[in-house]
This record gives sequence, structure tokens and C-alpha cells, in this order.
Amino acid sequence: MAAPQVPIEVEPETGRWMTDSLPMLYVPVHFFVNNHLAIEKELGVERYACLLYDAGYKSAWSWCEHEGEVHGLKGQAVFEHYMNRLSQRGWGQFEILDFDLDAATASVAVRHSVFHRPDEAGHRTGDYMFTGWFAGAMDQILSASGRAARTRAEQLFHEGQTDAPYGLFRVLPV
Repeated sequence: MAAPQVPIEVEPETGRWMTDSLPMLYVPVHFFVNNHLAIEKELGVERYACLLYDAGYKSAWSWCEHEGEVHGLKGQAVFEHYMNRLSQRGWGQFEILDFDLDAATASVAVRHSVFHRPDEAGHRTGDYMFTGWFAGAMDQILSASGRAARTRAEQLFHEGQTDAPYGLFRVLPV
């Protein structure tokens, strides 16, 4: 097992974890997934997915803006850094299959998602949580490059669905 690949600093007074000057949480996967499933059960998948899309979009935009400034990244490099950091932080393994800033499109594969549970037959994955992240990241990059174009992300399928080896997401202009 490897050590974390992200820099982690801990504020001595508060115990707060920081990476690239952003506060982070370190929680057990079962804690996060159980909370996610409880909210999904209460609200329903469609409503919860809508709420997560909007919140994830906003968060990805902020994160990409911050990281672009901190690391001097622009364009595709911001998106690549974001996918890398998501992978390093345990959400799953994110792979950019294609990225075209001019066309405002991207495809992302997600393997080993925190939500994928192959031991539970018929389990619907919570990967829909990621969709807003991809559009928020793309739109922040577009905005930073002076473009007004906006995108929408969708999940085409999730890992394990009809034996798919990964989840697939697509970002397209609106």
C-alpha cells in the first residue's frame, strides 16, 4: 500500500487537514457511502442527483480556479490535475479518454469508484455524484480562457452495469 500522493498538512491548533491550502476531510468510506445512501433513499435518486450536480459543479469550478492559480495551470492541464487529484484522494481512478477544449467536450472513465460494490448484486452506483464535477471543471477552464460556452455532463453507464469495466461520463456543450 502506497502513502498518500497529495501533500497533507495538519494545523496543530485545529487538527484541520490541508492540501494546497484547501481544507480537507479524512473519513472512512463506509461513513460517507452510508450517509450518501441514506439521503438518496429519502430524496430519491433523481432529486438527489440534481442537487449533487449543482453542488458538485460549483465545487469543481472553485477547486479548478484555485488549483490553476496555485500551480500555474491552464486549459487541459487543469482538467488533468483535477482528475489526478480525485484519483489520489480515493474517489476512484479517473482516466481522461478524450478532451477537446475547442469543442468543449470530454470523456472520462472511472474505475474502482468509491460507490462501486461488486459484492452487492443489482446495486445502483452513486457515481452520478461525479457528473457536476466534470462540467464544473470544464466550464471553469472555458471561462478562464475567455470563452462563454457552457457544458453539461452525463453518465452514460456505471462500472459493473451490463459488465462494464468502468463508468463512463461525457461532457458536451449546451
